[in-house]
Amino acid sequence: MEQVVRQEIRLSFFERYLTAWVIGCIGLGILLGKLFPRAAVTLDAISVYQVSIPIAVCLFFMMYPIMVKIDFREVVKAGRMPKPVLLTLFINWCVKPFTMLAIATFFLGFLFKGALPGTEILRSGETVELFRSYISGCILLGIAPCTAMVLIWGHLARGNDGHTLVMVAINSLVMLFLYAPLGGWLLGVNQMPIPWETIVLSVLVYVGLPLLLGYYSRKLMIARKGFKWFEEEFIHYLTPVSIFALLLTLVLLFSFKGELIINQPQVIFLIAIPLFIQTCLIFGLTYVFARWLRLSYEDAAPSALVGASNHFEVAIATSTVLFGLSSGASLATVVGVLIEVPVMLGLVWFARATRPRLFKN
Repeated sequence: MEQVVRQEIRLSFFERYLTAWVIGCIGLGILLGKLFPRAAVTLDAISVYQVSIPIAVCLFFMMYPIMVKIDFREVVKAGRMPKPVLLTLFINWCVKPFTMLAIATFFLGFLFKGALPGTEILRSGETVELFRSYISGCILLGIAPCTAMVLIWGHLARGNDGHTLVMVAINSLVMLFLYAPLGGWLLGVNQMPIPWETIVLSVLVYVGLPLLLGYYSRKLMIARKGFKWFEEEFIHYLTPVSIFALLLTLVLLFSFKGELIINQPQVIFLIAIPLFIQTCLIFGLTYVFARWLRLSYEDAAPSALVGASNHFEVAIATSTVLFGLSSGASLATVVGVLIEVPVMLGLVWFARATRPRLFKN
């Protein structure tokens, strides 16, 4: 039996300044795109069945450190207190994807449509309107509940860490079965081409494979070296690998998008608006439902934070494989990374500030 090593969880150096790192990658990517305009294109062209090998390597190292942290034995314990788990599943899979589609369509497909002109050619060769591509990136974010940094958000909010771990495990499993069909359907509603084989392959490669390897490597290392070594040594040195791989991917992405950002910086701001509204809306809905269900604050806070945050690693991976590294969809998923840390820290503060008034326990 694993001995749980309880220690204070803090944002690491990379995590604390993630927004600053993303902005730095935007600048570096733009600079490299100007100096070496063919470099990222050449790297992205090294592919098998439309899957870029260099990007696939980066994305794998984004996902594996997340999956290896998950203890799936905690899922069995979830049956003892089903209400917070059912609430989180309901919000993540029955509410959040559809509110994201509605909000993104209203803002990017109607209100801001005139400011997002033009078309783009996807890696499949099909031509689509840019605003639809941006909406697609938002959709891919909306159907990917967070399974990584939400562990930190829940802890900072002084929530139930056990419940957060359970939801991380359950959402990882549910994504294997629902991400592809739900994503394909919503992309179809948005009138985007749906390469079904590619979207299923992307889920298997970027969720299934790291999940499988994470499970067995975790089990093997704990059996040989002990849980304390695994938690304090292996995870400590592995966590920055995920963020470094994310940042490297962003550099490549923005080396493609540099000219757009220089000429139309308002695009980033316009995409951020519906993502910000969606994040706050889902947090608020979950928080209200949790209070209505008379959940304790320790379960309500992580439930709301799991729903509000996004698994941007999976969203970036899927948009890159489906539509290409230079697509508007990939750019939209990166905007999700850009706003994730400051918005989630704000919601953590809000949860802690409202606890005395909304929850008596």
